[in-house]
Amino acid sequence: MHVIIDYGMGNLASVERAFEKLGVDVKISSKTEDLRNAKSLILPGVGAFRDAIKLLDESGLSAVIKEEVAKGKYLIGICLGMQLLYEKGYEYGEYDGLGLIKGDIEYLDVNLKVPHMGWNNLKFNKQDPILKYIKEDEYVYFVHSYYAVSDNQELVAYSDYEKMVPAIVRKNNVYGIQFHPEKSGETGQNILKAYKEIIEK
Repeated sequence: MHVIIDYGMGNLASVERAFEKLGVDVKISSKTEDLRNAKSLILPGVGAFRDAIKLLDESGLSAVIKEEVAKGKYLIGICLGMQLLYEKGYEYGEYDGLGLIKGDIEYLDVNLKVPHMGWNNLKFNKQDPILKYIKEDEYVYFVHSYYAVSDNQELVAYSDYEKMVPAIVRKNNVYGIQFHPEKSGETGQNILKAYKEIIEK
């Protein structure tokens, strides 16, 4: 069983459908014992960093997530869920994130339209099993106004939007996807297919 973490700010149903379509046994839950018993964790998210981390902290889920990751359990953050993996977020103030990946979440200060909304192509930074079923320059669907700023040690793939926007990141057993794989057609499905193989090894 793989648990989609319900903390009150996620596109839970669409993420659940995307994994179920691939035959992944998923459950939506906010219960501590379910997170502890899960084979892997999925952290979705739509909305503001400030509100999301507040809900995770107040519910005690932040601590459980960090404990389980420290044990080697796989975690994937999707969209806002990816941003929460970093040390700090600067949306409506300065807030501590989960701190699982070094770096900050900052406003995407570009001359292009913000939010970065719509289809953009992926550029590969390094090889990773999550890229197994896709080719460079395939398109995925983004909706975000903030992006990850770091030393890019964790960077697997990115998109260009005047600035380099981290799109897929990984630090050991922690993955993050900035775009919406569940809205990214066959490419998104193929990324999740590769992730399924990683977590079900």
